[in-house]
Amino acid sequence: MTVEKPSWLQVALQIRGSVVPAIFPRLSLCTGLGLIVSIVHYYGYDLPQQIFASVISNVAYNLVLGLLMVFRTNTAYSRYWEGRQIWGNIIINSLNLGRKIRVLVAENEPIVQESKAAAIKLLSAFSIATKLHLRRMPVNKELETLLTPSQYLELKDAKNPPLKIALWIGNYLKQQQIQNRLTTFELVEMNAKLDNMVEGFIGCDRILTTPIPPAYTIYLKRVLLIYCLILPLQLVANLNWWTAPIVAIISFILLGVEEIGNQIENPFGIEPNDLPVDEICHKLVKNLEDVITTDLPSLTNS
Repeated sequence: MTVEKPSWLQVALQIRGSVVPAIFPRLSLCTGLGLIVSIVHYYGYDLPQQIFASVISNVAYNLVLGLLMVFRTNTAYSRYWEGRQIWGNIIINSLNLGRKIRVLVAENEPIVQESKAAAIKLLSAFSIATKLHLRRMPVNKELETLLTPSQYLELKDAKNPPLKIALWIGNYLKQQQIQNRLTTFELVEMNAKLDNMVEGFIGCDRILTTPIPPAYTIYLKRVLLIYCLILPLQLVANLNWWTAPIVAIISFILLGVEEIGNQIENPFGIEPNDLPVDEICHKLVKNLEDVITTDLPSLTNS
């Protein structure tokens, strides 16, 4: 089955996922100012065009604006990409740990299979709890089907649900080792996977709680605002009534790039340009369900 990709033109014109709705008020302001400047110029009123034109054409000013825009975009994208890598590591370690629990924990009692399934569900719960924690959302019904009633109630009162779930998983593994269902070497190896999951959670939380320094953000917005407000005064002498459309195009480019940085610097939200964390967690839940339900072939000596 082939997935039909949208055409280049469809992607270029689509609204969902674009920054147009976010920047539209600012874009309208700049365009309206361009129109006002054109009207004032048309009726022959003097405008301080030369003074403002020298500001915008100044190499230092343009260099500062360019460097700030590049810094803003690169910093935001590095946070976005790091967040995706961290979530990839959480998924890899969750699947590997689930596989090891399913295969390596010895089933010498009937109840063991049920406890294994419950432990593997905790791996799914860890990813969903991490997603909710990063979005500053409370424990909800997404977790209810993956936990026992007592666990669900306890988790609702926990200050750090992902860490609480990690403690439950670690305790399960230790109990299996005490009951001789895991060797010490297997316990160490599986705990390493759990440690990597917790490190991933901490890494995502670090991205979320370490914003770009406000001084950079404020300064960029001020420089960009000055540029967009002065731009019509520089262009009106040569463009006349074309000033507003040209200002709209240039403002769209600059404001759009700046807004992209705003939207992707926190990649764990629910906006179209954020990471598809919901889909990532849903796929992990389905894969771990397969780990639980897949029948393992019996191992016999040939």
